Amino acid sequence: MSELLNTLMQDARVWQGHRHTQTTQPAESTGYQVLDNQLGGLGWPRGALSECLLDAPGIGELHLLLPLMQRVCNEGKSVFWLNPPHTPYAPALAREGVNLDQVVLIHTDDEGDSLWTLENCLRSPVTGLVMAWPGKLASREVRRLQLAAEAGSNVCVLFRERRYAGQNSPAALRLELEPGEQQDLKVNVLKRRGSWPGQRCSLAMAQRADLSFRETTRVVRGPWSGSTG
Repeated sequence: MSELLNTLMQDARVWQGHRHTQTTQPAESTGYQVLDNQLGGLGWPRGALSECLLDAPGIGELHLLLPLMQRVCNEGKSVFWLNPPHTPYAPALAREGVNLDQVVLIHTDDEGDSLWTLENCLRSPVTGLVMAWPGKLASREVRRLQLAAEAGSNVCVLFRERRYAGQNSPAALRLELEPGEQQDLKVNVLKRRGSWPGQRCSLAMAQRADLSFRETTRVVRGPWSGSTG
């Protein structure tokens, strides 16, 4: 019993308020050194959920994921966009070095379909990154997604409204995003598995690409030959 308790206490998922625990969980660099420094030198956790909480889209949240999108596509993995609020602007993604053959855009009809689709994307062996705008999620649904993320061992980022910041969540990483006054993006770490929250930083976004907020046809290429969808 004592051995089991010691094992649990060494698990980074068991947070101990009196001390910092260095987690060995696999992660992907955010591509922003100042943010990685605030995340213990790690970045986006793999095999776990991350949440970005913001008031409205278009403040630089997609540019925040751009370095990871580039790497994932270069590795031949798929980047899934599930129910984004606007159609991704394909020319801007291509200009930033994102291979559109690896980008898959999915729109679902209802919440049930959205949850099922998200789970299957997370478990798929072709997946490198899942970005989803799920809307309202119950805590039990977030736990289901966490289990799917662990099974797939990829990166999943949920974009949610800031009003959910007070909701209990099993997500390994929770970031609160706010626009700065100098076209920067303010990042507040609300939760980081294995460590204390409260870290803050500001990321320069003056040269950010307009990735998703232009009127364009709803055609996004996918990782298959001879078709679009």
